[in-house]
Order: sequence, then structure tokens, then C-alpha cells
Amino acid sequence: MTELIHRTRYLARTERALDRSPIVALLGPRQCGKTTLAREIGKTRRCRFFDAERVEDQRRLANPEFSLGSESGLVVIDEIQMIPELFAALRVLVDRPDHNCRFLILCSASPELIRNVSESLAGRVEFVDLSGFDVEEIESRSWRTLWTRGGFPRSFLSGSEQDSFAWREGFIRTFLEHDIPQLGINIAAPAMRRFWTMLAHYHGQTWNAAKFAGSLGISDKTARSYLDILTQTFMVRQLQPWHENIGKRQVRSPKFYIRDSGLLHSLLGLQDEHAITGHPQVGASWEGFALEQTLLLLDSPEAYFWSTYGGAELDLLIFSNGRRYGLEFKFSEVPDKTKSMSIALETLHLERLLVVAPVGAGWRISDKIEVCSPGEVPGRLVVDPVH
Repeated sequence: MTELIHRTRYLARTERALDRSPIVALLGPRQCGKTTLAREIGKTRRCRFFDAERVEDQRRLANPEFSLGSESGLVVIDEIQMIPELFAALRVLVDRPDHNCRFLILCSASPELIRNVSESLAGRVEFVDLSGFDVEEIESRSWRTLWTRGGFPRSFLSGSEQDSFAWREGFIRTFLEHDIPQLGINIAAPAMRRFWTMLAHYHGQTWNAAKFAGSLGISDKTARSYLDILTQTFMVRQLQPWHENIGKRQVRSPKFYIRDSGLLHSLLGLQDEHAITGHPQVGASWEGFALEQTLLLLDSPEAYFWSTYGGAELDLLIFSNGRRYGLEFKFSEVPDKTKSMSIALETLHLERLLVVAPVGAGWRISDKIEVCSPGEVPGRLVVDPVH
């Protein structure tokens, strides 16, 4: 990696969290930049760094109350999910009257998967989610490269498309053969790879456990558990449906997306933009990419999709400060208003509907419908940030 992209927004968010909470958990997938961000924060504070994957640090942390009890300033513990018993020890340490330390813990699995986080640290921990690069961070660089390669730093900053694709293939293999077993999950890597690849082919569709179970020769319950594991390790996003009493039959199963577009393309065997734009999944790929970018930039806590069995649908429904906003994601340089958009506007009482497309600059289709690029979304919606 020859470049450094400064993650100013996440840096400020984490610093604010450390100022008000004794423990801050930085959550995100492997290789998304958590360690780099933590080291940037450590430059401005007295800091002690532990890596729970290093044997030497594992030995130091074998008696955490002794090794950490006298620390002051900032203590960073990387990949803390490797030593789950640390969560209970941190609770004891921060509850001491003479406590004079802040803990920044880095974790590559969700609190739901690492149960000790929420059980042991309730009321003491603040969570900050970190993902790969977004269109705001790459600034003048091409969003096309971000879409093709995904947001993992080593993939995005690779010297060539071939190098980027090779890195992602290695990441997938390591994730399946190393990271999943380390979480205590006993699933054969080839089985999970088949499931993940099938998800890629149905990317952006409504979850149907029976379809996956039948194709892979597993039970519905097992298929659902595989989906949840990939969700809780930040590989997959499950977008929940919105439904209300409108006199229409509405879809109530979640949609699923491979969160990183680069990993999606690797699972589909697509090495460059030419291959992507010629593939039947190009529309679904763009939808997932633009949706993920929107959620990263807006950081909205309330986000859903909406769909009826009559054919009306909305890719993303966002609630903020009593307002409702709709977003549609279209892989078209000249998207136009559709009947479904009109139905969504009227039925859901939307303040505004944005059509997010691969365009340079947006334009207005009607009073309440606008076309824009992914990077223009925050400037066109009045959405209250989480932090």
C-alpha cells in the first residue's frame, strides 16, 4: 500500500467516544482499517497497545487485572474477540474507584456474536462502527474504482486490478479457513464458501431459507445460521422490511446484500469494470454498492426497504426527525420516474425521493424526485447523524 487515506470522520467520532466513555469498542470486518485508526489515535495520547493474536501479548493478558490494573492513559486491545474472558476483566477494572484509564477495544465480530461484550460491559461501552472506504473519503479518486474493488484499503489501493482481485481472493480464503474457526464456529470452509457464493448470485433479493437449504442440501435452520454468521462478521447486510396498515400485502422477509462490492465481484468471478458491466448482476451490484455508501454516509439508525406483493417497492426508506425519505438505486445514466416511485411517494408520505445513479451531477425529475450520485446523497437529505 503506497497511499494513506486519512479517515477524519471516524477519527473524530472515536475521539469523542473516548472522551465520554471508559470503554470504546471499534467494530468492523478484518482488514478494514481498525488497527491503523487506533494507532493514529495513539499518537495523540499516552498509549499501550496489545494484540490479542500475538502469543506474547496473550501471555501478558493471561492475568488482565494485574497487567492492566496499573495502566493509565489509553489501552488499545486489538482483536479482543480472541480472548473473550477479557470483557469481564475490563468491567472490574473500569468500576474501580481509582480507575484512570480509557480502553479502546478492536473487534471483528458483532456484540451479538461475542455475547460477553453486551453482557459484561453494559453501560460502560460505546460502539463505533468502522467499514471500508466510502465515496467521501476517497474524494477526487474514482468512485468506479471503489465500486469495482470495494472499500477494503488493501484492495482499493492495490497497484492493479489483478493485484486487487488476488488480495480479495486471499481475504475470502483466510476469513473462511482462519477467522470463522477462531470465533468457535465449526463450519467447513467449502460449505460456507458455497453458501456465500450463492448469496452473491441472489444479492439484493428477499431472503428465502428454503431456496438456499434445498440448493445446498442443508436445513432451513442451518441456512439461516450461516446468514447470521456472515451478518455478524460484517460480510452481509440484512435490510429489514417496513410495513404498515395500508391495505396492501407487504413483504415481511429481509433483503440481503454482500456489504463490500469488491467481495461481491470476487465471489462472482468478476475482475474488472468491463466484466461487471457486462454481467447480469450489474444492476444488483450497483444497488448494493449505492445502498451501502448511503448508509455509511448518513449513518442513519432507522433504515428499511418497502415492497408489496402488487409490485410497488422502495429500495431504501429512511426516517429522520419525523420525516420519511425514499431512495431508489438505478444503474442508468438517465433514470426516469416510474409508477412504483409515484406509489411509494404517495403511500409512504415521503418528504423526498432520491434516485441514486452512476451520474456526474444530479438533476430534478419532479417536485419531490431528484437524481443524484452516491456522494451527493448527504447534501440532499436532512438526516440527523447518530454521533
